[in-house]
Amino acid sequence: MSINESQLLAAFSKGDRKAFEHLFNEHYQATCRYVHRIIRDPDTAEEIVQSTFVNLWEKREMMREDISFKSYLFRSAHNTALNYIKHQKVVSNYASRQQDSIESLKANYVSHQPDFELQKRIEESLESLPPQCQKVFRMSREEGLKYHEIADELGISKKTVEVHMGKALRILREGLKDYLIFFLPLVVFL
Repeated sequence: MSINESQLLAAFSKGDRKAFEHLFNEHYQATCRYVHRIIRDPDTAEEIVQSTFVNLWEKREMMREDISFKSYLFRSAHNTALNYIKHQKVVSNYASRQQDSIESLKANYVSHQPDFELQKRIEESLESLPPQCQKVFRMSREEGLKYHEIADELGISKKTVEVHMGKALRILREGLKDYLIFFLPLVVFL
């Protein structure tokens, strides 16, 4: 470690914003490239790196001066990226279960007892969604597009697509709650 880096770390750990800015400018791009190789999404990689820098700033008093800042930063960003991947799997599994439950509910209810009121309520609930949320939901459910395909087509991030889908499913559950009681065994995951 160079004397300069040791001095920077000492200043950084004492809250020197100029030292932090220097470390940020020196390591930001390389860290983004590193995380991008893990995540494969440049926007998310940047979010992770920014989050990592914020976390380092918040814990700056605990930073030791005898470490390699670059190694510490890369390890922190690596761990944050892996946690992001784990979280995305959980979100994806949850969304999939929600989708399957709603589709089961619709298919079972409609196939066993044609109910125009249910169809009307489903459509009303869909129409009550905010325009972008409704568009994302319909692209997913009616066109069968995957989240990343929707994100690409609409020019938004995959995370934004996930937020819209979660909101749409919550609104649909709320709008269809009167019907859910008849199918409680089918909607355990709703």
